Amino acid sequence: MSISDSDISGALSAYLERYPDEAAQLSQPMQLLRTGDNFASRRTFPMHVTVGALLVRNDAEILLVEHRAYGITLQPGGHLEPTDATLIDAAVRELAEETGLDPGKVVPASQTPIYIEYGKVPARPVKDEPAHYHLDIGYSFTTAQADIGDIQESEVTGAAWYPLAVAERLVGPRIARAISTPAQIG
Repeated sequence: MSISDSDISGALSAYLERYPDEAAQLSQPMQLLRTGDNFASRRTFPMHVTVGALLVRNDAEILLVEHRAYGITLQPGGHLEPTDATLIDAAVRELAEETGLDPGKVVPASQTPIYIEYGKVPARPVKDEPAHYHLDIGYSFTTAQADIGDIQESEVTGAAWYPLAVAERLVGPRIARAISTPAQIG
């Protein structure tokens, strides 16, 4: 069962219930969701959905990757796959793929996204992609003992645990939301 536009709209609505002050900056993707189709496909233009995963370990550090295509440090994440059943599962899949960590050692901190960002992506002729927008839906996770394994070298050049203050300087305010989300480690 793949992710539907209804699933995406539902995640956006739940997010805006939690963060209503962001409605204006997300108005364009909300309009596109009302009028478009199949935003889970990376071949849908001018916008499609990606997911991100902010993994906090022991309330002290966060896992970030060096993104190969963009050349910057950010949270693990990426495009949806037809086999993804939910957005949160897609975020866990991307986290595990890019960093090689055991997804069984990761616990969602919340079922509601902790950030949604709408951003322009430059054209990538090599992938036959025009300039377009990503609606990046991010979730927060916690762990007590997940370790980095073999990284996905086609997507990232490295992965490391960063102290929270350093991660926030590198990535931005979404880090604060990851650490302020109540942990649900069992």
